Amino acid sequence: MKTTVGVFFGGRSTEHEISVISANQAMAAINKEKYDVVPVYITKQGKWYTGDALTNVANYRDINKLLSQCTEVHLRPEYGDYNLYRSKAAGLFGNKGPVATFDVVIPVLHGSNGEDGIFEGVLETIGIPYAGCNTLASANGMDKITMKMILQACDVPVVDYVWFTDKQWFAQRDALIAKVEEKLGYPVIVKPANLGSSVGIGRAADREQLIERINDAERYSTRIIVEHMVDQLQEINCAVLGDCDEYITSVLEEPVKSGEILSYTDKYMGGTKGTKGMQSAQKRIPADLPEDVTERIRFLAGETFRVLSCHGVSRVDMIIDRSNGNIYVNEINTIPGSLSFYLWEAAGIRFDELMDRLIRLALKRKRESESKTVSYDQNIFALGGGVKGGIKK
Repeated sequence: MKTTVGVFFGGRSTEHEISVISANQAMAAINKEKYDVVPVYITKQGKWYTGDALTNVANYRDINKLLSQCTEVHLRPEYGDYNLYRSKAAGLFGNKGPVATFDVVIPVLHGSNGEDGIFEGVLETIGIPYAGCNTLASANGMDKITMKMILQACDVPVVDYVWFTDKQWFAQRDALIAKVEEKLGYPVIVKPANLGSSVGIGRAADREQLIERINDAERYSTRIIVEHMVDQLQEINCAVLGDCDEYITSVLEEPVKSGEILSYTDKYMGGTKGTKGMQSAQKRIPADLPEDVTERIRFLAGETFRVLSCHGVSRVDMIIDRSNGNIYVNEINTIPGSLSFYLWEAAGIRFDELMDRLIRLALKRKRESESKTVSYDQNIFALGGGVKGGIKK
C-alpha cells in the first residue's frame, strides 16, 4: 500500500511563485511507485485547492483557468484527522467528504505564512507527520534577528548588526541612525527581518541611502535589521540534511551575482530560466576553496542547523571576508529554494532519494514525539481542584 504525501505550496508570501516552482520540482521527483502525491496549492488570497492540473507549472500563467480545474479544500483543526476535505458540496447529494487522507505532509511554502512556523503550527495542531523544521525552529530560522541572537549565544560567528521595529524607526529615527553609524559605520546592508529571496534588501553607503533602504524594508516587515556589510565578500552556501542530533552536510556552492548583492533575479530568473528556481541561478559547484576553509564552512553550517534545532533539509548561507579570511553565518533557509536538490545530487544523493529521506525523517519524528508525555490522564476538577477563587453556588 502506497504512502499518501500531501505537498503544500504557494501561500500568502512574496515568495509565492518560487514556492510553486520548488514544489513542482519536488512532486516530479517523488517516487510514484512508493508514494501517492496530492498537491495542495494555497493562493495569494489564502484559499486551498487540489487537482492534477496543479502539477504543471505552465498552467499557472492563467490562475483563474487553473483553479476552475481544481477542487477547493481544507483541513479540520482536529487532532488525528488527517483528511483533506472539500470546502464546497460536490455531486447531486452535496458530498463534502474527504478527497484524500494524508500519511505525511511536505510543506514547500517559502517565506511568510509558511516557512516561518505558522503553517507548521497548523500541522502540529492536527498531528500530521510533516517534513522540515517544527514551529519553533522555523520561526527562529525565519527571523534574522532572533536567529543571530541564538547563533551568537552559541559561539557561531555572525556580522555585527543593529535591529529595531518600524514604529521605533518612525519615533526614534535620528537616534537609530546615530546608533548604526557608531556601531557599524558604512557601508551597511538593510533587510526586513523575516523575508527571504532578497526581497526588500539593499546596500547603503551613506546616511541618505540608509534612510531610503530602511523606508523600503519597513514596507515588508515590522522588524528591520541593519548589518555591517563585508566589502570583500564571498558568498558560499551549504545544505544540511537530517535532524539536530544526526545530520550530514552537502558540497558547497558559490552563487554568482550580477551586483554587490545576490538579487531575486540572480537567484531565480537565471536569464531566461525563470521556471527552474534556484537550479537556474549561476553558481560554482563545488566552490573553489581550500580544504580547511571548506571543512570550517561545513562545520558552521552543521552547528547552525544543530543549535536552531532544525529538521529535514535546510540551506545555510555563509560569508567569507576576503580581507581577513573571517567566516560568518549569514542566514539559514529552513525551506530552501528547490530544496537544494542540486547540492545533494553533487554529493551523490538523487532528488528522488532526497524526497524519500525527508518523508522517512518526518515519520521518524512523529514516532519519537508520540513517546513523550503531553498530558496527564487525570481530572483535577473531579478531585475538587481548580476551584480556588471561583464562583460557588
